Amino acid sequence: MYSITYDEADVVVGVDTHKDIHVAHVKDALGRPLGTLSVPTTSTGYDQLLTWAHTFGPIKAVGIEGASSYGAGLSRFLTARQVTVLEVGRPNRQRRARRGKSDAADAEAAAAAVLAGDALGEPKSTDGVVEAMRILQLTRASAVKAKVAALLAMQDLVVTAPQDVRDRLRHMKKRGLVIACAAMTPPEDPRSPEEATIAALVLLGRRAQMLTDQAAELEAQITALVRLCCPQLLELAGVGSDTAATLLITAGDNGGRIGSEAAFAKICGVSPVDASSGRQIRHRLNRGGNRQANRALHRIIVTRLRVDDSTRTYMQRRLGEGKTKTEVMRCLKRYAIREVFQAIQPPAVKLKSSADAA
Repeated sequence: MYSITYDEADVVVGVDTHKDIHVAHVKDALGRPLGTLSVPTTSTGYDQLLTWAHTFGPIKAVGIEGASSYGAGLSRFLTARQVTVLEVGRPNRQRRARRGKSDAADAEAAAAAVLAGDALGEPKSTDGVVEAMRILQLTRASAVKAKVAALLAMQDLVVTAPQDVRDRLRHMKKRGLVIACAAMTPPEDPRSPEEATIAALVLLGRRAQMLTDQAAELEAQITALVRLCCPQLLELAGVGSDTAATLLITAGDNGGRIGSEAAFAKICGVSPVDASSGRQIRHRLNRGGNRQANRALHRIIVTRLRVDDSTRTYMQRRLGEGKTKTEVMRCLKRYAIREVFQAIQPPAVKLKSSADAA
């Protein structure tokens, strides 16, 4: 929920974003529709949208559906011009089923969400170190995935390779298999299945080596960015560069937009969800939130259970109280998110929190 106080002359804009066009809708402070406009996703189109919206009055806020994807360019454009940008969720499916689907209707729903205080909040900025980190991590994940695909293809080819080649390669581990295949001499003009198999193994081995080098180079670049952005996060037990990068990407460059530790826990999917009914009072696992961040927290806890005595002691104590291992893992994730949240807070926010505590 993101509430705003409006003056009578203020207007709000809702934008439904797409790859090639954006559709904007303007409402006044009382929710009355004022106009709808479609613009191309170019700098000229963004300027046209802003100029058009200003003709209706002072812009209080712009609600963008998909502010971190198709709407990223518009979000950067508006933020640079001191316009308040809010991210809104997808339109209600039940309402859409009753009234139909159109871009204009989705834009109007985005403006209505801002007026009603149903906006998700300030979107992550995409012009800082963390955004560069996200781009590099996305590229590294792609390289690792392609490397795994190459390894699986090599292992499959070894099964049907010529007997002498199969006997030489069949018992090799992944690393040795890649080195052996890349070192083989491929036939210049393969004409038989045997020659084609050898040529394919050589190409796959060299591809795997290239992707391994790319992944290592990207990992080094990501580590350097993490140390530049938030070195204190790497000082936490169980937090490596990849885990730290995932958590920083979840928070965004403007991490101060997350108002509390509980809000960050909800974003990461480690906050308990109330599932009470009648006389039964209970909470269940939160299956929402950012699953990559949740996975990063899981890695932290698994590492701590392996190397940290206090974490193992806590696990044994809670198990003795009757909790399951899954329940204890959820508790440990919640404790870990508290440490992470404190580490990623901007210095100004940390000073303010310390003053409030005093």
